[in-house]
Amino acid sequence: MEEHGIDRRQVLRGLGLGAAGLAAGQVLAACGGGSSGLSNSSGSGSKPPLNVWYHQYGEAGTQQAVERYAKEYDKAAVKVQWTPGDYTSKLNSGLLSTSGPDVFESTPNIDQVKSGQIVALDDIIADVKSDYTEADLKSSTVDGKIYMIKMVDDMGVLYYRKSVLAKAGIKPPTTIDELIAASKALNTKDQKGLFIGNDAGVTPAFGGGSLLGQILWSVGTDFLTPDNKPGFTTADAKQSFAKMRELFESKSILLGSPTDWWDPSSFTQGLAAMQWCGLWAMPGIQKAVGDDFGVVPWPAYSATVGKPSTFAGGWGAMVSAKAKNVDAAKAYIKWLWIENSKNQEDFNLSYGFHVPPRKSLAAKASKLQSGPAADALKIFNDYAVATNTAWTPKMNSAYADAATAIVRKGADIDASIATAEKAVNAELQRLFG
Repeated sequence: MEEHGIDRRQVLRGLGLGAAGLAAGQVLAACGGGSSGLSNSSGSGSKPPLNVWYHQYGEAGTQQAVERYAKEYDKAAVKVQWTPGDYTSKLNSGLLSTSGPDVFESTPNIDQVKSGQIVALDDIIADVKSDYTEADLKSSTVDGKIYMIKMVDDMGVLYYRKSVLAKAGIKPPTTIDELIAASKALNTKDQKGLFIGNDAGVTPAFGGGSLLGQILWSVGTDFLTPDNKPGFTTADAKQSFAKMRELFESKSILLGSPTDWWDPSSFTQGLAAMQWCGLWAMPGIQKAVGDDFGVVPWPAYSATVGKPSTFAGGWGAMVSAKAKNVDAAKAYIKWLWIENSKNQEDFNLSYGFHVPPRKSLAAKASKLQSGPAADALKIFNDYAVATNTAWTPKMNSAYADAATAIVRKGADIDASIATAEKAVNAELQRLFG
């Protein structure tokens, strides 16, 4: 994983289940771990001090980059805190403390808002709000207010080996039935048809559960409905679970890989002809197989039901309600993550491989202009889905337990969904009464 610049925490963030979302139910006052890598403060004298917190990225050069950005800013004395290890606990503790961050990276959730821990940022994004995708705005919004300015957009794509599919006379799949048929046809004694994770895409432990959203999005529903009711109980959703079980039982998917879905090694080493993986893997794949690959979104359920999809993940900049100078904190975020296109492109594309959240910037970024990268950008703009900020870890755990039971253990679909629905409704009652 280090080779490809990604770790499990980043994978969870990519799926919209990162730092803040990993705290149980309500935001926890957990004990924080240590931190290291403090930058030199920029500015001095009367300039307001700002503490800016980041988790430790796996991509070389990212720490030096954010420290450089901090030094470039001349309206505050910015100190970067780079936190290895358990950033989640450190952040949850820091948000309850006057010695915590002023600015920090995370994603918002409803418990943070209800407990008054974060500051709305509608005023600094108002003039450019239309330059963000619907998915990015959804992931940034709680109760109609925006609490995060996206820094990095991550997504997944279905990678396929062009030569392998061409030799078998198979086109890239556009429906789930086509995906199952292709996986079976491409399955040989030396190579599996498809890799979606050692958990078959449905069990979140250790960064799994890569397809928990796509199961629903492929039939046009979601974890929660727009009015915050369980969205996974429909007849189409149950049929989608049945199809995932059919794929699992086909014995054409790779299980027991040395690495998991977020790492492209299974694909580049020929263990699978197709793999669901992140955009972050594209440079490594291109280095290994040249131009012999293409990308498509996760397929729609059928030609008439649902649509293609991918997840809208990534990190965003937020302001703590306990910030010593809220206006200064907001001004720094606006300068760096809204106005400063040079540094935004640098952070997204010079160290790893991500989509700059501003649509206008992504549209002209040179590394996203051609080939599979351009295809991926179009997939993100057209099909990315963000997780509802009211979807809590308890809800996700109950839903994932049902998905795991159905797909991997052959459990009764109706009974498994009913159990998850009961748990999710209990959480919704806690949140909304």
